[in-house]
Amino acid sequence: MFSIEKKAILYLQISIIFLIMDLQTKREGDYTYIDEGQGEVLLLLHGLFGALSNWKAVVNEFCTSYRVVIPMMPIYDLPLKNTGIESLTDFIEGFVKFKNLQNVTLLGNSLGGHIGLNYTLRNQSNVKSLVLTGSSGLFENTMGGSYPKRGSFDYIKDRVEYTFYDPKTATEDLVLEVFEITKSIPKCMKIVAIAKSAQRHNMAKDIPKIKVPTLLIWGLNDTITPPLVAYEFDDRMPNTELRFIDKCGHAPMMEHPEKFNVILHQFLHKHGNASGNVA
Repeated sequence: MFSIEKKAILYLQISIIFLIMDLQTKREGDYTYIDEGQGEVLLLLHGLFGALSNWKAVVNEFCTSYRVVIPMMPIYDLPLKNTGIESLTDFIEGFVKFKNLQNVTLLGNSLGGHIGLNYTLRNQSNVKSLVLTGSSGLFENTMGGSYPKRGSFDYIKDRVEYTFYDPKTATEDLVLEVFEITKSIPKCMKIVAIAKSAQRHNMAKDIPKIKVPTLLIWGLNDTITPPLVAYEFDDRMPNTELRFIDKCGHAPMMEHPEKFNVILHQFLHKHGNASGNVA
């Protein structure tokens, strides 16, 4: 039997954390978020360990032509018994209503993609298009690698590097941030609860109901949600476009932001979204 800490560390392979850096957050009521630019809304959802600036390159690129909004999901703040896919979707629904966001293009990475799919099923009339990258909802590999020693920094470093094709993407600050999170037993319990909820909440039978244009941007070398997962999304959803990025792991918008942004620009232009330059 593995401790809560060890189980949480295994789930590092679902998603990663990235430091806030220079993105300015706002706070209103129960919500912490980024809201940059004006125009049609791009609503971005982070992953399990995620922070708002996982999407930093997307914000910088698109905030001149769009309103880019990123809510911080309450991964560590919900009561343990209510921590899961449905409660996080409830949170996003509440945030969208609170900010009166309409006709959104919704982008989600990893767990954020899963929440985005669930939100779209509930609110398809308010979603103009959907973009998934390394999304959970069908399958994710959480059990790779060896079991860690308690408080093993080297193990955490290995797991964070495993998320990317190029291990150099896992900076020392990034690894330290993840290491600090996994030292907190309450946070680990929440991480495990959400990850288990994601595994139980398989959407294979539901996603054929999603009719909105959907872009799948996948790392060709993603070991967490491998390319076969992208092909299954593409096969089961009726209105998809699948694009791969070579030499890229589980977070294409972080590892290859320029290529990711070019593909996103093309998709938005194709489906009639207001846009600036289209590469």
